[in-house]
Amino acid sequence: MFKAKTGYLGPRARARMAGVFYSLEGATSAFGAIHVVSEVTVSGNGAATAANVLTHQPLMWTGFAAALVAVACHIVYTVLFYELFKPVSRTLALIATAMSLVAAAIQAGAALFQVAPLLILRNASYLNVYTVKQRDVLALAFLNLNMQAFDIYLVLFGLWLTMIGYLIVRSAFIPTIVGILAACGGMCYLLLIAPPLASYLYPYYLAPDAFGEPALLFWLLIVGLNPSRWHQQAAGVLASAG
Repeated sequence: MFKAKTGYLGPRARARMAGVFYSLEGATSAFGAIHVVSEVTVSGNGAATAANVLTHQPLMWTGFAAALVAVACHIVYTVLFYELFKPVSRTLALIATAMSLVAAAIQAGAALFQVAPLLILRNASYLNVYTVKQRDVLALAFLNLNMQAFDIYLVLFGLWLTMIGYLIVRSAFIPTIVGILAACGGMCYLLLIAPPLASYLYPYYLAPDAFGEPALLFWLLIVGLNPSRWHQQAAGVLASAG
């Protein structure tokens, strides 16, 4: 049975907690999965990339750890968002949750590709069958796979954010404009389905997200939501289910 109350934390506290984990995921992911990889990768040059990886091993391990923290935060805020929006539509909230958890799994897989170059380049005896040049190319290939996997993660994340924006528009406890901005921010990531077009339009296609996610984060962290309206909407679901 659907419950109007959600455990020990009220809906406003859960909204703010979701905002905290959402922002933590963004920060750790930006550092671990984007900044670190871009720092060591030299496009088309395996030898230079390998040299950077070996020179910056502590940075690589720190980035890998940050990427894993991002995955953990992603899972936590996904569950919290489900609890917040199931009074609006349990079916859509479940679909959004499933989409986000698949995205988190791909995000974790991308982190493994990120650490693979370290394992390849650190003189593992079982890799002696490969020449140094071949190892360098393999290291670059895994970092390229990391970036491709991360783009796939962003597409699924964009779908999740778009659905969350729609749920906000249908909700009675967060302003409609926040939902519209969030949905627009999510849709811009869908352009990554066509990588050449995304590369051509970069960074301009991300402009909607410059307003969408900050608006959602600001509202969750500062305001949370309207608890009385949340309870009213949850009670309405209970009444219709009965």
